[in-house]
Amino acid sequence: MRITQSFLRQQIKNLNSLVGLADVPIYRVDDDGKVIGGNPGVYCLSCAYGGYALHSMSQSGGTGINDIFGGHGPARELSDKISALMYGIGLSK
Repeated sequence: MRITQSFLRQQIKNLNSLVGLADVPIYRVDDDGKVIGGNPGVYCLSCAYGGYALHSMSQSGGTGINDIFGGHGPARELSDKISALMYGIGLSK
């Protein structure tokens, strides 16, 4: 099975649902495009350097992120890590 960007986004949506978070990192942008509201803790996909990473919003202003697994990598590797994270969360409940 090929791991697509769409598949990763769906996994992250499921992860946010599992932990009770919104599924969008930013909820308000003003007319000039400036972020004025974010959802702290929400997981989101980052695409850069030819790879993918899982980030979470760290501030309510939407300006900070936490890199969950420490950098960008192949789509399959990120998918496996997200699956493992969700499995661990499921075990802890």
